[in-house]
Amino acid sequence: MNSLVYQTVIIGGGFTGLFTALYLAHEHYPRSVILIDKNERFCFKPLLYEYFDGEMDTLQVVPRFTKLLQGSGVIFVQDTVQSIDLHQNAVKLASGNSYNYSNLVLALGSVTGYHQVEGAKENAFPFWTQADAIALDRHLRDCLQKAAQTEDIEQRRKLLTVVVVGGGPSGVEMAATLADFLPHWYSALGGNSAEIRVILLNHGQQILHGDINDQLRSIAEKELQKRTVPIEILTEAEATAVHPNTIEYKSNNEVKTLPTYTTIWTAGTSTHPLIQDLPISKEHRDHHGRPIVTPTMQLLDFPEVFAGGDCAAVQDNSLPPTAQVAYQQGANIASNLKAIALGEEPKQKNVNIRGTLLKLGINDAAANLFNIFEVAGEPAHLIRQGTYLTLLPTPIHDFKATTEWLDEEIFHHHLDPHDVGKKVVQAVELVGAGVVGVLVARKLLRMLGDEEKKK
Repeated sequence: MNSLVYQTVIIGGGFTGLFTALYLAHEHYPRSVILIDKNERFCFKPLLYEYFDGEMDTLQVVPRFTKLLQGSGVIFVQDTVQSIDLHQNAVKLASGNSYNYSNLVLALGSVTGYHQVEGAKENAFPFWTQADAIALDRHLRDCLQKAAQTEDIEQRRKLLTVVVVGGGPSGVEMAATLADFLPHWYSALGGNSAEIRVILLNHGQQILHGDINDQLRSIAEKELQKRTVPIEILTEAEATAVHPNTIEYKSNNEVKTLPTYTTIWTAGTSTHPLIQDLPISKEHRDHHGRPIVTPTMQLLDFPEVFAGGDCAAVQDNSLPPTAQVAYQQGANIASNLKAIALGEEPKQKNVNIRGTLLKLGINDAAANLFNIFEVAGEPAHLIRQGTYLTLLPTPIHDFKATTEWLDEEIFHHHLDPHDVGKKVVQAVELVGAGVVGVLVARKLLRMLGDEEKKK
């Protein structure tokens, strides 16, 4: 280290990075904190579909970092990290500036993985950021406008066909969203909404295979057929090439083509290039190339460096790349950074998976809560939105009085968790699912907080 400097630098403003910063500010961390991200705005990725289809606005889904960090004492730097020197404790930025650190937090997430498929990076649309959502929105509107004005049947078919590559949660959520709102857009232009085609191209035999949402597959498959236009699911179909007006895929050892002007890529992720470049041995990385961290979220060879979210793998603990995991890891990292600053030992804290949430179209979703009961349709949609609204860095609504009353009604006297499902259904019938969605979200977080206090 070139000079003694007591400051913590956080690279990446996703869930792990932002919540680490916010927790440090809340806990009155005694050292200065610098958060670096190349974007001006935080992107609440689980709600990016709602931003994309107009259900939620910019301030809710992609607020500015400066607004979120206002009054926190955290210094926000909008810049691109060029290199990370773990031996010299220094971070160099594209602007030419550099920062030394006493502690570093790696929260860079992952990047879209194209898996060397020809033309995928050049011709397919990713869906990862606000910019991606805006670009896809403009493209689709342009396609629909052209389709409404052309008499050429083949041309119109290409313009109205959308292929989503990848049958994981991102692909399923994207396909469901498109199948609901594209027909409405096209009808408004005077077109025949039945001409819209949404095709989900999946490499494996089943959608959601091996994902945390695996148990919601049967619900998802049914709901995908209930969209405004039913979704065509092609399984055991491996994308092999993406062109501007077609996509090629292999099925049953035969290469086939789909004419389309819109291919959306949701087929997995890759390790961030900056993470790949770190001087960390292969033995201290997982099979994806992510650095392995201790249960206290520290790098094995550089204990002053913490890492969490999609860009790290916790030793002997496989965790899904979800918002709830990244959120909790941010809290854990912040707690251990404060412990170190106070001369205490960092402690292991377990991440608690409180179920899964899957968007399945406008006002539709599937939810598995507490790994005990499943909810589908509009109640699940409202539970999903309530959960995520509770997790947003800034509160959007205040349901305090109502939710506290409902909390007493549903969870009074520590009910048997197997009875929670029935109680939630009763509450939905009584006062509507919207408030119950926020209630369940609050209960999830309260239970999480109670467990954290016990550790």
